[in-house]
This record gives sequence, structure tokens and C-alpha cells, in this order.
Amino acid sequence: MENHDVKILKKKISQWSSTNDKPPLYEVEVLRIIDWIKGQQIQSFSKANLSNLYCMLAFYRLKRNFNDDQITELLLEEAERMDEKQPVLLEIKNLKFYFNFYSELNTSDFKDWSIRETDFDPAKLKKAKELLEQVNNLINQIDFLKNTKIDDKSELNNLTSEIDNELRGLNESLETSINSIENKRSEVPVQKLNQHVKKINHLKLNLYEQFPDIFKKSFRQDPLIELDEMIGLKDIKKYIHQYYHYLKYQKERKSLGFHMIDEPGLHMIITGNPGTGKTTIARLLAAIYYELGLLETGDVTEVNRSHLVGSYVGQSEENTVNFVRDSIGGILFIDEAYSLKREGQSGNDYGQAVIDTLVSSMTSKEYANRFAVILAGYPEEMRQFLWSNPGLRSRFPEQNHISLPDFETKELIQIAENTALSNDYFFTKEALYKFESLIEKSRVDETFGNARTVRDLVLKSIFKKGASKTVSSNENWLEHMRIDKNDLDFMDNDSTDTQPVERLEQLIGLTNVKQEVKKLSSFVRVQQQRKQKGLPVVPVQLHAVFSGNPGTGKTTIAKIYSQILKECGLLKRGHLVIASRSDLVAGYVGQTAIKTKQKVRESLGGVLFIDEAYSLYRGEKDFGKEAIDTLVDEMTKHNENLVVVLAGYRNEMQRFILSNPGLESRFKKYLKFPDYNDKELLDITKLHTENYQYELEDNAIEFLSRMYKESNIDGNARFVANLIDEAIQYQALRVEDAESLDSYQTLEKIDFQNAWETVKGSSK
Repeated sequence: MENHDVKILKKKISQWSSTNDKPPLYEVEVLRIIDWIKGQQIQSFSKANLSNLYCMLAFYRLKRNFNDDQITELLLEEAERMDEKQPVLLEIKNLKFYFNFYSELNTSDFKDWSIRETDFDPAKLKKAKELLEQVNNLINQIDFLKNTKIDDKSELNNLTSEIDNELRGLNESLETSINSIENKRSEVPVQKLNQHVKKINHLKLNLYEQFPDIFKKSFRQDPLIELDEMIGLKDIKKYIHQYYHYLKYQKERKSLGFHMIDEPGLHMIITGNPGTGKTTIARLLAAIYYELGLLETGDVTEVNRSHLVGSYVGQSEENTVNFVRDSIGGILFIDEAYSLKREGQSGNDYGQAVIDTLVSSMTSKEYANRFAVILAGYPEEMRQFLWSNPGLRSRFPEQNHISLPDFETKELIQIAENTALSNDYFFTKEALYKFESLIEKSRVDETFGNARTVRDLVLKSIFKKGASKTVSSNENWLEHMRIDKNDLDFMDNDSTDTQPVERLEQLIGLTNVKQEVKKLSSFVRVQQQRKQKGLPVVPVQLHAVFSGNPGTGKTTIAKIYSQILKECGLLKRGHLVIASRSDLVAGYVGQTAIKTKQKVRESLGGVLFIDEAYSLYRGEKDFGKEAIDTLVDEMTKHNENLVVVLAGYRNEMQRFILSNPGLESRFKKYLKFPDYNDKELLDITKLHTENYQYELEDNAIEFLSRMYKESNIDGNARFVANLIDEAIQYQALRVEDAESLDSYQTLEKIDFQNAWETVKGSSK
């Protein structure tokens, strides 16, 4: 941190002097600053500055958890040790008590407690004893305050004193009442007791109003406040605020005598990818409906297909009606609702019975308007589900559809930091940068879990830290909160011993192919570096056509190519998916596009290698044309998240690419794989035998050299691999009973002569 930045930071810290104001730094910023000061052993910060930093942390912890907290006590002790006269320190210490006291007061029975003259003595006695116990606890807490709190002339103190007087008066009246009832006397001051309770409830409201506004949200259960505090979802927040005011307006309008026949109702559709907050929004809607008096409770009954669909006739209807009954007064939330309607479902699938029963319940005299239904699921699946069922669609008008967007990366980072903080951890800046790359690596396709995935990744990093850490009593407390970049090492556990460029160099022959792949990898690396520096980036066109005869290394190069692109940071997974015509083309209309999309989805973040790609096109009426069209669309849709490599014989591949303008415009890179010459075939043979820890006899080398030179070899390296496999088998037959170790390791001329005849014979 530069001297200029430190000066600005010190000024910010010293400006905070009251708990009525929000601290100038966020909690995680304060944690990082204290960590930096301790780690660098910085001496330039004054004790007043350091005290204020610890006070800020205590302030945030108090806001999140206003009950007794060991860490808050530790922070206040640190702040007091630095500067015991810091004004904000005194405020926080007193606030801590008032929060605890108010929390106890708020959870007691004062709000609903009352006693009547007509109550029987046993009922009066029970009520009096129960309330007396709570009153005594509160009086003890106030006595503790008097012994520990610093001089405080605030309105909070005045109100607490008034409540103290009322509690002591109530205590005296309760003891008198209990004594009278137990001694069979009837002098119970019912009116006096109720007046004390009423006055305490009134003072409690006044006490709440005196808390700093920043803290009031912690006490208030307001669904709109909870919504506003959620990260992202700007348009959704705006819509729900409008929806809330609309429902409130209609309710008030109805109270004036107006009627509305075409009300949109409370039933709702919520769509979004995993982890976008569908369940959270459903619970907030339940709270809004309850707050407005539109439903009797704010309860949400959460179910999915497995809860509703039975295994025999009548069970699905029974299950559905039971869950509708459980939801009366609240909301029935059906997650992944589209799974109730399965494509081509047989007579043994009873999902349709659930839908029919649900629609019937939503309109029946018995259940209509007594509960609300919220259906949730993935956007595309839910759209198809609703359009396939007019009965459902008509009960969920367009204005009652909420579509939740995926979170942006910066929003996911906020979610990660909040998740860490809620578990008493924080990320260092270096760890946060690394965590961002971990998010990007996970965000490959529409199955990415958004906030859910981010929370899982945070918990993984916490586990990684905890699995190797031990607690020492004299250790810095920050050490047990800090997540370093080393705690994110689990993201690198898929690295291999040999780098892909090294493996490329180890391949025999293919000089022009190696040069082309290295040129491409250098291009990608430079463009990634330019992107990081904010410079314009040349569009990356990495779809390629590999043309050559069988056994020339097309699949091997494709695998290395995918790993190089991953290493460059372009591909997130770097895996290779191999497909042929049968993996993409179906036998009837409509299914080819589905099969092709599934294979593309499987390949996202990596390379889709289509072998003998020219076989996809067999004329205009062939289903393969649909596969090609779908592939072209998916390549455009997924852009840099997918690299497609088409492979096959040279002439056939050229005709195939020219047959479709979409293919021709998307494949700019052509790599030609030549046949191996006799020397390269011999080198491949030596390499393969060494890998298996076999040795070649000199006569065997001479035989192979002559045969590779004189023969027409079909299959290139594939032929060599088959030849070696056969030679090893013939050698095994020859040396089965040998005792010498050399006999098991040496491949002789006779082994290859036999193998040559077998392999060449099988290829005729």
C-alpha cells in the first residue's frame, strides 16, 4: 500500500465517531487491513486508529448477532487496550447490553400476556408464576448493567431505567398476587398487573425507536428489506416492489367497496437456472402475502415430483390432495414442476394425475383462494411444460411470471464474501482473485449452480483450511478467519505431470502439425494477455479441420490441443469428447437436434472431436443435415466455450466443408496430417516397445526397417500398434516356459515375422 493510500485510509478510520453512522469501511475491508497491519508489522497507525478498526469489527458483529458473542468481547477488549477513551467504543459497549436486553424483552410474553377477573385461581396462579420468572431474569440483567456499563446519559439509558421501575413494580404486584392465591385470598390486583404490562410494552416500542437506524433492520422481519439486501436481481426487486404495492392497493380498494372480477391471483411461476434464488423468492412472497393479510400464514410447503407422484392408481391424487391440505393458509411450492409431465410418458407414469388434481384444487370450492401455488424450474423446461398444459397455463397469467437471471461474476464474488463472513472467514485479496478464476472455471454451461456453486466452493476452501490447521491458544485470532490462496489449491488438482506442449514435442514426425498447434497456442496466450491489459483482442477462431489417413495422430493431437487451450485459459475444462455420426444422428424427425445438443453440452468447456465428419452429410433428405445445422447454431451460441474439430480423409473433408456455407465460414484452420515415412514408423515402433519395457533384437530392427521401406503401409501408427500387440503375443507363446528374464523382455525377428503375416493378412 502506497503512503498516499495509507494517509487516506487513516483519515477514513478517524472520521468514524458514532454508532448512528455506518462505518466508512466494510467488514471484510477492515479484516484485510488489520491482517495487513499485523502481517507487515506496520507501526505508523495510531492507537486511536487501531482502536477504531476493532470497534468497526465489533459494530458489524453486533449488527449480525446482537446476543452474547465471544469474538465481539475479544474485539472490544483489543479496542480498549489500544484506546480506552475512544467515544465509539463506549457506545458499542453500552449498545451491546441494550441489544441483549431488548432481545430478551422482545421474546418474553409481555405482548400477549393479560389476566382477567373471570380467570379461575389456578389459571391466574400459572400465568403469574410464568411471568414472574421472566421479570426476574430481566431485572437481573438490568442489575448486571448497572455494575458494568460506563456512564451513559442517552435516551436508551433513560428508557431502560423506566422499564426497570415498571418491572420492579410488576415484580412486587406478581409476588403479592401469587401469595394471595396460594393463601386462598382473592385480593389479586388484576387491573394494576395489566397496567404494568401495558406500560412495559409501550416503553419497549420507545426503546426500539432509540436504536441507531442501521440496527433496526436486524430486529424487523420485513420481506421487502430482506429482498433489497439480496445481491443482484435489480429488475426482480423492482417488480416485487411494484407487485407488493399493487396487492396492497387492491386490498385497500376492496375495503372501500370496489370489486375486481379478473384478479390475477396469487399463483406464481418462478423460472431460473440452479442457484438463482427461486426458493428464497418463494419464501419472500409467502411473507408478503401474509403481511398483507392475503394468506393466513407465511408458511411454505416445499415439494417435488417424488413427494407427489405415486406408484399405483389413485396414490398420486391422494398425495397431491394431502399436500394441498397441508398448504392451506400458505403456499405450496413445487420445485422442478416440469418433471410432472414427462415426454412420451407411459400409462405407468402418474405425473398427469398430479397436474389434474392440482388444477382441480386451485379452482374447487373447498380449496380455491385458501392457498397459493408457486411452480419453479429451469426456464426452457418450464416454458415447454406450461405450453403443453392449457389448464395450468390459464391459471398463471403472464404478469405472475418471474424469471431470475444468472448472477454476474462480481455478484458471485459478493455472495462468496458474504458466505465466508457468515461463517467467520474472509478472503485475502490474492485468494479472492484466485477464487474468481475458480468461478469462471465452474461456469461452463447452464447447469452452473450460481450462488449454490459459489457457497459450495467457499465451504470447500474452509474445509481445505480446517483439514490442515490446528488451533493454538496463543495464535493470532485472525489466523482462524483468513482464507489464503493456498486454501484454494483444490482447484489445481487436475494438473498433469507432463505439460501438453512437452507431450506435443515428444510425438514422432508431424512437423507441420506441431508448428501449427504451437502457433495457435502462442496466439491464444498473447490475446489473453492483451485482454488482461485492457487492449483490443483479435477474435479467436479455433475450430479446426484435421485431414489425413487413419493412424496419422489426429485424435492424439486433438487431445493435446484441448489441454493447451485449457492451459492458455481459453477453455475451462480442456476435456476431449469424441463423437461420430451415430452419436449425433437419430433415426426419426426431431431427435437428431436433441442428440447433437446433448453431445455439445457434454463438450462445453472442451473440444468436440467428430471423427469421419463427412459421414454426417449424405444428401438433403438425410437426418445428418439436421445435425450439421444444429452444430453450426450451437457453435455460434457457445462461442469461445466450445471448440469443434472435424476429422477425416482429406478429399472427403474438403467436399464436406464446401457442402455447407455455415461450416465453411466457421472453420478457418486446416491441419493436414501426412502419412508416416519408413523411418518414422520404425521410431514409433521403438517408442511403443520401450513404453512396455521390451527390447528389440538387432535382427528384428533390420527386418522392420526393410519391411516398412518396401511395403505399402495402411493405418500408419495404428498399424504399428497392432503389429506390436501381435508380436508381443507371439513372443509370449515362444518364451512361456523360459527362466531367463531377458527372454521375457526381448522381441526377436521371428516374433515380428509372425505378427506381420497376421496383421497384413487381416487387412486384406
